[in-house]
Amino acid sequence: MAKINMKTPLVEIDGDEMTRVLWEVIKEKLLLPFIDLKTEYYDLGLTNRDNTNDEITVKSAEAVKRLGVGVKCATITANTARQKEYNLKNLHPSPNATIRAILDGTVFRKPITVNRIKPSINTWKAPIVIGRHAYGDVYKAAEMEIDGPGKVELVYTKPDGTERRAKVADFSGSGIVQGMHNFDESIISFARACFLYALAEKLPIWFATKDTISKIYDGRFKAIFNEVYETEFKEKCAVAGISYFYTLIDDAVARVVKGEGGFLWACKNYDGDVQSDMIASAAGSLAMMTSVLVSPSGVFEYEAAHGTVQQHYYRWQKGEKTSTNPAALIFAWTGALAKRAELDNINGLADFAKHLETATLKTIEDGIMTGDLAKLSDPPPQKVLNSWDFIDAIASRI
Repeated sequence: MAKINMKTPLVEIDGDEMTRVLWEVIKEKLLLPFIDLKTEYYDLGLTNRDNTNDEITVKSAEAVKRLGVGVKCATITANTARQKEYNLKNLHPSPNATIRAILDGTVFRKPITVNRIKPSINTWKAPIVIGRHAYGDVYKAAEMEIDGPGKVELVYTKPDGTERRAKVADFSGSGIVQGMHNFDESIISFARACFLYALAEKLPIWFATKDTISKIYDGRFKAIFNEVYETEFKEKCAVAGISYFYTLIDDAVARVVKGEGGFLWACKNYDGDVQSDMIASAAGSLAMMTSVLVSPSGVFEYEAAHGTVQQHYYRWQKGEKTSTNPAALIFAWTGALAKRAELDNINGLADFAKHLETATLKTIEDGIMTGDLAKLSDPPPQKVLNSWDFIDAIASRI
């Protein structure tokens, strides 16, 4: 059969460890036989980021801004153990955080649901979508170790040289300190993106912070979200029959685990990091979740919402074919291909992306799956396959 042509390349951002291995298998088995695949390739493997002093990460983000659509493999955010393991010169920030800051977007994460995999929370009847603010907070924080007695202050210096100061703490001995920030412009973009997504998907929207404790920092998020709602989206939401609900983050968690699901949960950066993993795990598996970064400028980056599957990679290095679930990696590709098709008006490419998603889900529904889902399947699986055979099973259904 003739391959489907593409007009504009995708930005392809490669990653690390087991997800990098499966990335190539997915391309070989599920994409290249059917698509004349055009990509602009960036290698964000940990050693290449270190060798380029992390400039490759910035270049990949700029490429996504230029071409409009990117697809990203999972990457390692190095700590001191990883620095020693990979013999790194430096510890660079999370590549996801760097890309998100450059694109100024909001991350939307939604579970991939199949009938055989029941949520751990039996009251859930519909998926919960996480809308995660993608800038600032602990991911852009300044940190310092305090080695002895002294005073730590926040200092704001205006262009005219005048200062404002706030005491953080008086240290009587050693300790640690951290300074976080965010920008009104970024919070406004976050709020707008969430309301636009909720309207497009016809979902109620929740937003939660801890403004009772963090009266200025979290209070600013609450105020801006409310202002954007009241001035830009209240009437639109009313016409669409969509409700907006604000509560404290601890109250939101309590409501989520007793609720029916079926809403967009807008979260600050760190809250979204934690709660998206909770939602994915409770819905079935971390490898069963889509993730897309949506920029206010109309730029999209699709990625797997999970890590690099480190332990499976070590087993693969020893010659074992592991049963690693590639579903989220596949859906990152299908999401990017579908968006490229939409922007370039290529119906055949859009149809293929949908068919590939359907083939992936049908394989699981037929009782053929990887080990993570086999433990949760009801009824029990017909076959538990390694990743390579599972991808072959998907290919046979396209």
